[in-house]
Amino acid sequence: MIYLHIPFCKQKCSYCNFHFSTSLHFKEEMNAAIKKEIFLRKDELRDKNLKSLYFGGGTPSILKVDELKSIIDEVLKYFSFNEDIEITLEANPDDLDQAFLKELSRTEINRLSIGTQSFFNEDLMLMNRAHNAGEAESSIKRAQDFGFENISIDLIYGSPTSNFEIWKENLNKTIELQVPHVSSYALTVEPKTALNQWIKQHKIPAPKEAEQNREFYYMSEFLKDHGFDHYEISNFGKPGFHSRHNSAYWKSHEYLGIGPSAHSYNGSNERSWNIANNKLYIDSLVQNKVPKETEILSEADQLNEMVMIGLRTVWGVDLKVLNERFSVQVLAHLQKEIQFKLEEGILIIENSHLKIPEKHWFMADGIASDLFMV
Repeated sequence: MIYLHIPFCKQKCSYCNFHFSTSLHFKEEMNAAIKKEIFLRKDELRDKNLKSLYFGGGTPSILKVDELKSIIDEVLKYFSFNEDIEITLEANPDDLDQAFLKELSRTEINRLSIGTQSFFNEDLMLMNRAHNAGEAESSIKRAQDFGFENISIDLIYGSPTSNFEIWKENLNKTIELQVPHVSSYALTVEPKTALNQWIKQHKIPAPKEAEQNREFYYMSEFLKDHGFDHYEISNFGKPGFHSRHNSAYWKSHEYLGIGPSAHSYNGSNERSWNIANNKLYIDSLVQNKVPKETEILSEADQLNEMVMIGLRTVWGVDLKVLNERFSVQVLAHLQKEIQFKLEEGILIIENSHLKIPEKHWFMADGIASDLFMV
């Protein structure tokens, strides 16, 4: 699978610490550099038949449809598409007008991941989103009218501008709009963000973990009651609508990341990441050089990554794979670390898979980190 990072946004969301630019000054040069990187790295993926292509960001929908299409055409020069390939475009609601969707419906893109975040203006204003509550709803309806059935929306819970009743209304609206996939995250305060600064200045209160915990478990039960599978801590999908791209990532499959700050993984012991600077990225590709750093993962690194990612999913960590892949020393460490948590019921083993019971999922990252080999 291939991930394409489009590093442009209209404005900066208050909670975001991803790599992007609000200036489109180098957009044409960036598109050319992305195509050049695809060419230069075309032999890094062993599987040339793609099951997933994912436009992330940033805000990929800030590009014109013909620009998106030209990148797809570049990929097709070196790879084939599986007959049921999932091609996802992350999009902001305010970009999804009729003209854009009409053109987009004629391309290979068949899945939209819409950055809705909330159906309430107070939340959206705090987050400094470019759209309003009306656009949050109308963009989904328009996308459906143009034939996009495979739609995921992002929702953020635990905002200081929200409460439990508002959160329930967000979820009710999701069901009313017949959206088949939801990715939902607690509002997190990251360093060097506007949100972090406002909290330090006491302009707004910090999110409360107890409220986020309550809203998380309510969402899980509510969406499952309406036919969704809770297949990863932050992801819910109706049968047939699970994200193939994210599922492959969670199962440690190989992937190629294209664009500034994009990460790649060879499926075993090598990870790389591109420079997170637009101009340096472009300048390097002009010289036919890929501006990336590469890390060879130690056994401990590989174990930690598989545990961290696997325990966030309904599938858990395949113990048979661990036994085939790791040394006796590494396996002995893991067995020692999991024993107490198994006795306490914080971890369970089902069909040779190590899992966290769903009632403990909100604390999954902390549970997984306790198992790390350092």
